[in-house]
Order: sequence, then structure tokens, then C-alpha cells
Amino acid sequence: MKDDIQTEEAIEASAGPGNDPVEIVGISFRRAGKIYYFSPDGHILKAGDKVIVETSRGVEIGTVKITNKIVGADKIISPLRKILRPADEKDMEHDAKNKELELDAALVCKKKIAELKLEMSLVSVEYTFDNSKLIFYFTSETRVDFRELVKYLASQFRTRIELRQIGIRDEAKYMGGLGNCGRCFCCTGFLTDFVQVSIKMAKEQNFSLNSAKISGACGRLMCCLKYEHETYEDAYKNAPPIGSEVATVDGPGTVTEIKPLSGSAKVKLFDKQETVKLFPFSELKVTRLPKGKKTAEKNDEDAAECEF
Repeated sequence: MKDDIQTEEAIEASAGPGNDPVEIVGISFRRAGKIYYFSPDGHILKAGDKVIVETSRGVEIGTVKITNKIVGADKIISPLRKILRPADEKDMEHDAKNKELELDAALVCKKKIAELKLEMSLVSVEYTFDNSKLIFYFTSETRVDFRELVKYLASQFRTRIELRQIGIRDEAKYMGGLGNCGRCFCCTGFLTDFVQVSIKMAKEQNFSLNSAKISGACGRLMCCLKYEHETYEDAYKNAPPIGSEVATVDGPGTVTEIKPLSGSAKVKLFDKQETVKLFPFSELKVTRLPKGKKTAEKNDEDAAECEF
């Protein structure tokens, strides 16, 4: 959003010992938005404070997410932009007024989009704090010629107009809503960036591959599939492949099901009228892999690694 401001991720990635200390604060410009670092310029701030800062888009109002913090000089690219001032009551009133103006601008824009019959959907409207720019976020499946729309909006609002196309995951983040779990979308509530999710993650967690059950409101795979992925990956390292023949304390058998979180597998025993019993991974020794298992696994992973 603000390309010349340093994000928390960029700063942490460049950390190193033995540097001159620099004081910073972390600022976010929307709920669950990325955290950007600024110089506090002598201000002592606490989490949740509203501050006025200057960005590449103009003067903005942001929320303190990380309070005054000392970091090494190599964690930042000098000079840091400074916080102009803590927001006062007048600033808060101005911000509230901007929110009202954004709603009015959205109605005007939607009406003009319908009039021009443009194949685009308006998602959100955002004023910079100093009203120097009005940004319209939209989605579209095709390339849109919105030059006439921009001219109209500029004549109506007498400020710089920017139309920015976003993806459907961004649309869900802006709009918000409730997920299958009954809680607000992760991307709206706390995720500052989108995670990479693949079909392989759903398969390893024994989810049904029904797209309706593993997709979020945005139509993409649910971000929460990522949360336990590493736990499942670690568990599968010690698991015998399904279909492999194993030796157990009760005799040989074939693995029919894996329970990765409990560290156990169901085995159909050969010599006990095909009884199925549950054994810990530690009590199983693979004696024969299924035919073509290695090749099949490799092909399956290659197909499943497609990210959404």
C-alpha cells in the first residue's frame, strides 16, 4: 500500500547484531493491515493510540500496533519517516467525516458504473486523511476501460482519483464476514498478509476434497488449512504409507488408515481373521511398500503443490 515505508517483515528479515540503536513504532492503517515502521520523534505511545503520519499517498491517520521499541540500525533503511503528531479530538472528527464522505463517494461511483455499463464491481472507497486523494478499490474479471469514469469522478470530487483493481481474496478482506467456523474471516480479523495454501494441505489433514467444504467465501482454499500444516507434516514423517505391509506385535498386516495427530495407524492383520487394530507408529515396522508407492507419491505431490 505504501511502498516506501518499511514493513515489520522487511525489518525483521534484515536483523543483525552490533548496531547503533534506533527507536521505532509500528503503525497499521487498517484492521489486520500490514505494520509499517516510523520514527516516534520523541512521542511516547501505547498500543491503540491514533497518530498522524506522512506517507507516499499523503497525510494519513494510523493506529499504533507496536509501541516504542529499540532495534539495530541495520534493521531499517534510513531515514525513517517521522510521526507528525498524536491524533487529537479534531483529527478524530475529521477522520469520522472522511468515513461519511467515503460512503457518499461509493454511491456516486456505483451509480456511474451502472450508467456506463462497466464490467467491474466496486468494493471499497478510501480517502487519504488530508483529502488529497480518493481511492476506489474494485474487482473485475476482464480489463476495464475506466477513463471516462475517472474523469467523471475527478469532476465530482475535485481531488486526485485512483482506481485500483484487487483480487477476490482482497475483496473478502475488505468486505469481511463470517467463515464456516462462525468467526469473522481470518484475513479481516488478524492476518496481515495472505498465506499460501495448497490442496496437499487439505489431503494431509484428511479433509474432504469437496471444494465447497475447503474453500472460503472468497472461493479460494481456506487460509486456516495452513495453521496445522507443519504439525501434520512432522507427524507423517514417522507414519507408514497406507497400503504398506508392516510387522506388529500381533503379527503382520496391512496399513489401512493413518491417524497422524495421535501418532497411530489402523492395521488389518493377516492371521487373525483380518481383524483391524490400532497401533502406535513406534510399534510398526514396514516390511513392504505398496507397488509404485514412491512414484505415485511424487506424482501426487507435484500435482498437489499448486498454490491458491
